[in-house]
Amino acid sequence: MKTAIDLNADAGESYGAWTLGDDRALFPLLSSVNIACGFHAGDPLTIQGAILLARSHGLGIGAHPGYPDLPGFGRRLLEATPDQVYADVLYQVSALAGMARAAGVRLSHVKAHGALSTRAWTHAGTAEAIARATRDVHPELPLMVLPATLLEAEARALGVPVLLEAFPERAYLGDGRLAPRSLPGSSIHDPAEAARRAVMMVVEGRTEAIDGGHFEFEVDTLCIHGDNPNAVQIARAVRSALEARGVQIRPFPRPDRDA
Repeated sequence: MKTAIDLNADAGESYGAWTLGDDRALFPLLSSVNIACGFHAGDPLTIQGAILLARSHGLGIGAHPGYPDLPGFGRRLLEATPDQVYADVLYQVSALAGMARAAGVRLSHVKAHGALSTRAWTHAGTAEAIARATRDVHPELPLMVLPATLLEAEARALGVPVLLEAFPERAYLGDGRLAPRSLPGSSIHDPAEAARRAVMMVVEGRTEAIDGGHFEFEVDTLCIHGDNPNAVQIARAVRSALEARGVQIRPFPRPDRDA
């Protein structure tokens, strides 16, 4: 049983006049955030505001790069060569790292967003490009990955530190992948159910599969999607349930580095 776990959320995903999520209510419940880099969501002012808000709460600040797809929120598969993926991810992470540095904080991790992440689960070229871009920003910069995917394998092969991530408000398939959002029940909006799953993930090291059975895994961090309409309530319930089982919510260790 783990005695401590990181609790992260995707954040900074508003854009211009379009508001998504409630970062101000969500951040006090977390230990880390993944901030959109302007490709799938976010704009410079929103990114800066999210960094400053995260800094005020002492949160780990991660870059959340995605496909260049603002209309589709980065959840549509775009055909992109590995070279294009590498350049896109390098650009986004570098920009977030620079803005964090200007605010007097260091980037703590990288986490691919949406369809870019999903593609990297099973496409070696995409996975290698994401991992290589992360390493080239800084060799000690960790990459958040779904366990038992090609993204984890490619990151480890390149010597990129990995953080194994689980999602208490998403349903799983038996092979460890997240259930497609098109499937009924793939997204969980009930805070009590998300909290129950979070405890199972951290305490038992497994989760139920939507197609039967369980998937067993190790976990370093749990994610709450900031665009979930019940994100704040879910984060509060997850944190409360874990703390009731003696599990502390705290950031993963962040090595001293320039990125």
